[in-house]
Amino acid sequence: MPQRHEHPTLRVATWNIHKGVQGLGPVRRLEIHNIGHAVEQLDADIVCLQEVRRMNRREERFFSHWPSLPQADYLAPEGYEAVYRTNATTRHGEHGNAMLSRWPVLSQQHRDISDHRFEQRGFLHAEVQVVDRVVHVVVVHLGLVPASRLRQTQALLDYIASHIAADAPVLVAGDFNDWGTGLGRRMVAAGFAEWREQPTPTYPARLPLNQLDHVYARGLKPVHAMAPSGRVWPRMSDHLPLVAEFAWD
Repeated sequence: MPQRHEHPTLRVATWNIHKGVQGLGPVRRLEIHNIGHAVEQLDADIVCLQEVRRMNRREERFFSHWPSLPQADYLAPEGYEAVYRTNATTRHGEHGNAMLSRWPVLSQQHRDISDHRFEQRGFLHAEVQVVDRVVHVVVVHLGLVPASRLRQTQALLDYIASHIAADAPVLVAGDFNDWGTGLGRRMVAAGFAEWREQPTPTYPARLPLNQLDHVYARGLKPVHAMAPSGRVWPRMSDHLPLVAEFAWD
């Protein structure tokens, strides 16, 4: 096992993969295989994913090359551990949040933060052993209704305050769906920070206008963040991945 000075930064990615499918109706196309190659290219220690399918009977029938594994397991690069928890159960299957970790996962749990009956939302909390430190990773996907997002963010912060030690390193990553309701200020007020030297728009992928995806940290220092560019990335999802690097405090 390497010593901490041999692993000075932690590289974290978050990506809403749109269930591995792009397009609508009979012209939709399967992108999960390309996403698998892309996740490897991100070369992140921890990859946080949203809109990940565990299974979907309709898509399995429609696509002849639908993976036999659940998407989280399929996307995990060799040597990574995959963790998945369901947010939403639908007529044809279920989908939720996932985390892929290069480092050992010590524990995992899920919290339902659904705010109304039209949206099923939740977050995944995992403990990851990074060399000689335990890092708490929370993968979130907040709702589309502004008032819901505020309540969900408060539920998230209340959970962290009651379940995670104040001096423990924490990462909160995911799709915040925030178009200006001040969630970032609430995270900062709770002691979290992210790389903010310049905006990093991630949505919509073809012409990014806003940063809906974030990686906030407490007990870790943000040192850089970027969204990959190039024509291939917008083909895979309606969001671009966000890659952030953190140094140990």
